[in-house]
Amino acid sequence: MMRKNIFHWKSVMVLLSVVLLGLAWMGCSTTVKERQRGQPVTEATGEAKAEGEGMGKYYLDDVRIPNELNYKPSKSFVYETAKFKAGILYFTKWRLDVSSLIDFFTYNMEKDNWKLVNSFKGKESFLNFSKPDKTCFVKIKEKWTGTTIVEIQVGPLGEKKM
Repeated sequence: MMRKNIFHWKSVMVLLSVVLLGLAWMGCSTTVKERQRGQPVTEATGEAKAEGEGMGKYYLDDVRIPNELNYKPSKSFVYETAKFKAGILYFTKWRLDVSSLIDFFTYNMEKDNWKLVNSFKGKESFLNFSKPDKTCFVKIKEKWTGTTIVEIQVGPLGEKKM
């Protein structure tokens, strides 16, 4: 009888620990949307803004990236001329809400005069934006490990003559 009580007590303690750990884990996660509320939107400049200023940092002149995302230069590629910057940029973050990230890009890209062409939302989400002279493709993927991967491709908008 005593052995059964000890087993029951240990089971209850393990279950309680798992629940508390889960609550602590959920409480530590932040969303881009929560940090975005009430924040001023600063104007884009040619140079990337300093970390922590406003609601993000500009890359490739006019693509705002949330401060929560970590830039991965070893996976990224940037092509620059006197008149144009293009490239593929990679960012990661553990435990970031994908829907708030989609909201961040939709809101800020339109603020910076990008037009949303289309979007696909699912296991992987895709956002396509355009300006008169360039396009921007945003791919957002959440891995099973909880890591969110953001890939951004910016390139010239060239129309093929028939």
